[in-house]
Amino acid sequence: MANGQWYPPEWPDRIRALAAGELVPAAPRRAATVMLLRDGAAGREQAPGQGHDQEQGRERGQGPSVHMLRRRASMAFAGGAYAYPGGGVDPRDEHPVRWAGPSLETWAARLGVTDPREAQAIVCAAVRETYEEAGVLLAGGTAQTVVGDTTGDDWEKDRAALVARELSFADFLDRRGLVLRSDLLGAWARWITPEFEPRRYDTWFFVAVLPAGQRTRNASTEADRTVWIRPADAAAGYDRGELMMMPPTISTLRALERFATAAEALAAAEGQDLAPVLAQARLAGDEVVLSWPGHDEFTKHIPSGGGGR
Repeated sequence: MANGQWYPPEWPDRIRALAAGELVPAAPRRAATVMLLRDGAAGREQAPGQGHDQEQGRERGQGPSVHMLRRRASMAFAGGAYAYPGGGVDPRDEHPVRWAGPSLETWAARLGVTDPREAQAIVCAAVRETYEEAGVLLAGGTAQTVVGDTTGDDWEKDRAALVARELSFADFLDRRGLVLRSDLLGAWARWITPEFEPRRYDTWFFVAVLPAGQRTRNASTEADRTVWIRPADAAAGYDRGELMMMPPTISTLRALERFATAAEALAAAEGQDLAPVLAQARLAGDEVVLSWPGHDEFTKHIPSGGGGR
């Protein structure tokens, strides 16, 4: 049975065009995504517009669950695939913000960038996108606190303004007197979309623990379902071909399987390798071999006539 690896049918032709010098790679856009974790059992799925997730049926001692969303099938990039809340960096994410946690210089070294402002933008994008798409905010009134409730019409008005890019994240934090808690995030991985894909992203993956008192909801216009699910269960669904995912998603899920608690996973982020992973395509006889260095399970063999196995 085929697994759920996302594999667009146009990729073989694009790979051959790139090899022939007929395709100019698009520049990747900076992006960030967050693997939001909580201890306890998986929760029910939510459709767009539904309220915050319920705590009914949660259990302890069975490993953490991760919050995932299913991208709408109509989306041009990875439609129908399960992913984490995230998105592209807004240039305004570089605007100065009230900051708590490691310094920008420390974050720049960890993320592998030279400019501290770029590091801030990536971290801000991670926090902002998590709030925009899941309603969860990693910020507090002080460097030691976190907001406990982001519900209500006033919060929703600000969230909608962020989504519409009518409000910068820096202004959002300032008007509410909030400090961005960068210490609540751990950098986990970095993947770059293959050169033959028309929409390319240089994406940093982060891990975070759901703050006490906050609840997720499906606030994204790009998702038709969200779910709390254990990494091992999500990976098993992928292996059965029931859940479609991109290579970085299933790779990070497998890496999360070994942790007994959300706090354990967050603590382990410091030791994760952030070397960028970029797919490679090479000619081998009568086929093109597509691979992701260090991740052999995603290798594809594409016959010269198209298709894949």
